[in-house]
Amino acid sequence: MRSYTVFEGRFMTFEKPFDRITVETDKMGGEPCIRGMRITVRNVLSYLASYTSRAELFDAFPDLEEEDLRQALAFACNR
Repeated sequence: MRSYTVFEGRFMTFEKPFDRITVETDKMGGEPCIRGMRITVRNVLSYLASYTSRAELFDAFPDLEEEDLRQALAFACNR
């Protein structure tokens, strides 16, 4: 399944549209989270802005994976 979104007249393709983003009403107030963990998409975006390198971010949050970051960024673009 492919999902398409338009960004400044260009199409971006997501092969697996947000299969790592979950929303559960009983976790984190229903905010979108990464893989059911108590790490919100909003927090991931904040971490990306705050940490000087992804290696440092992954050291601080070993449960996060590169695909989690990619999907969090793509999810934010589609909101």
